[in-house]
Amino acid sequence: MPNAQIHTIETSEQLDALLKQYAAVLLLFGAPSCGVCQALKPQITDLLAREFPQMVLAYIDCEAQGEIAASYHVFSLPVVETVFYGKSFGRFSKVFSLGELKGAIARPYGLIDENQP
Repeated sequence: MPNAQIHTIETSEQLDALLKQYAAVLLLFGAPSCGVCQALKPQITDLLAREFPQMVLAYIDCEAQGEIAASYHVFSLPVVETVFYGKSFGRFSKVFSLGELKGAIARPYGLIDENQP
């Protein structure tokens, strides 16, 4: 089964460009020292590849990119935020299930123009 591509974000400019380029972006805020974050990453990539192939995954290492994390008000991990057409549609932090995440993505994802990246 193919996996979604993971874009590792290293600058706020890179993140801004990604959010402008793609209609659907999932932001995963994590850290190498966060075991839950590391366990979620492959599960989320599988979910996106299987159910939401037009959605792009952006991973932000909060230990390395503290300014980006702070600008998104991320102060505990993990945090997942769904962004459609540059607007935040859902945010999950600490305790959530993949089922909840899938449900939050499904409706706005269904409105994406298939001709857009």
